[in-house]
Amino acid sequence: MRIVVDLNRCLGYAQCAFLAPEVFKLNGEEALMYDPNPDEATRLRVLRAAAACPVQAIVVEDRLDETHKV
Repeated sequence: MRIVVDLNRCLGYAQCAFLAPEVFKLNGEEALMYDPNPDEATRLRVLRAAAACPVQAIVVEDRLDETHKV
């Protein structure tokens, strides 16, 4: 799985950090840090975090999709 966050769209609501703290972390009040290639064991939490983003700034891609795009 690969995560892409549109940091221009992200407003720092940090819903993702609450739902998947091992993947998303808020550094200060507005700077989001995240693991772009988290472990598959976190998939459900990452999908919930992406769905909870009020501005839909998080995109989750499957690695299989990446392979097929090449």
